[in-house]
Amino acid sequence: MDTNHIVLIANRGEIAVRIAQACHRLGIGFACVYTEEDAASGHLQVARELGGALFRVSSYHDANEILSVADQAGATAVHPGYGFFAEDFRFARRVTTRDRKMIFIGPSWQVIQALGDKINTKRLARSLGVPTVPGSDRPIYDEQEAEKIARSLYEFQLQQGVAHPLVLVKASAGGGGMGIEEVYDIDQFRSVYRSIRNYALRQFKDEGVLIEQRICEFNHLEVQIVADRTGKNPVHFGTRNCSIQSTGRQKRLEVAPGFAPADIKYDFDAAALLDTITSHSLKLAQKVGYDNVGTWEWIVTRDGSPFLMEVNTRIQVENGVSAKIARLNGKPGVDLISEQIRLGLGEPLGYTQSDVSLEGFGIEYRIIAEDPANHFSPWVGRIERFSWEPQPWLSMHTHVPAALDGTPYDIPTEFDPNLALAIVWGADLAEAKARGHAFLDSLVLEGHDKDGSPLQSNVAFLKDRTDGILRFA
Repeated sequence: MDTNHIVLIANRGEIAVRIAQACHRLGIGFACVYTEEDAASGHLQVARELGGALFRVSSYHDANEILSVADQAGATAVHPGYGFFAEDFRFARRVTTRDRKMIFIGPSWQVIQALGDKINTKRLARSLGVPTVPGSDRPIYDEQEAEKIARSLYEFQLQQGVAHPLVLVKASAGGGGMGIEEVYDIDQFRSVYRSIRNYALRQFKDEGVLIEQRICEFNHLEVQIVADRTGKNPVHFGTRNCSIQSTGRQKRLEVAPGFAPADIKYDFDAAALLDTITSHSLKLAQKVGYDNVGTWEWIVTRDGSPFLMEVNTRIQVENGVSAKIARLNGKPGVDLISEQIRLGLGEPLGYTQSDVSLEGFGIEYRIIAEDPANHFSPWVGRIERFSWEPQPWLSMHTHVPAALDGTPYDIPTEFDPNLALAIVWGADLAEAKARGHAFLDSLVLEGHDKDGSPLQSNVAFLKDRTDGILRFA
């Protein structure tokens, strides 16, 4: 591939570290940005070690500043990571159409625009016979129309024997669990609708609202899609289960593949279900000419009914757990971030679905400074010790200097207190869980806040949830 590229990494923390490492493996130059609050972040240390340039910015959210730095760095491409500009089609369009054009490492802006709106995605899916959650398939701006849809969904659930019907009111341009409220009492619908509409306008500059049936007792599954710039022959790298989440619908533990039919009895044919959702995901990817990495998110009910929820047009935090079980031509070591960069720069895919195989089970733990007993509230303080026992079956991704070189690290209050991603692999589900426990038991994570109180983390929560993975609650 052409290595005469310089990639500007327009992100921070763990994902910036992983992108820098991927660029280094590919022999591509890169530059990192950081803010004053992030001056001690390990992604700066990794960039220096790997020969990347560093540029201080006032904000990760300022597109003008990011692009100005890209010009200073002589960047030929911009990698947005996840969050920030990752799913902003306007930013992607600007990167690729400005006077000094660059490559956006992600899908084309047209694809991001087409799939970035949950309502448009639902409409596209329905046109292909892909099942979606019952509800509206266009933005609803009129309060009376919204209430009419909500009442019809309540009545439908009552007819289906649902004792306590629920309706979800969602910002159509939202994501990551943001801008979603449940309505238990239909008489409260209008006030909730107004609240979400106002929130959507403030946060996303779009008042569009989606009204959906609330699906209860479900598992949250994802399909990992990879495609090159032709958009013609996408492949999937299997499924993952992301059902273990915080009270705010933020993922905390992910498992690949999405079900374990050989180990766990389900009320449906789980193997066939996984085939169905991957087939549907590929069908939609082919329809829109998807041209990079992306994730198709699904709800699967206890009886095995799948519903497409949305498409994330970016690399996701949990891409590594899918890579952990993936094999290309029988060989382990797939790196989906490297694939994303390689394909984003125009390289052909170079393999077909028959070259991709899946082996064993992977578990990804999101290690976060938070208090699960108090609604997962963030903990702020200094990380003094952070270590673990290295294992051939373990991958650790972190930007915390205490884990990289032993330097204490004050968690910036400006960002979520995510500390690391730990990914373990096992030949079967039992081995993966045993290794997960072994890792968590070996983990040393210590620190104090300004009052001297000890660090709070979600490690005990992760331990408690490990044995029940891939089961319906």
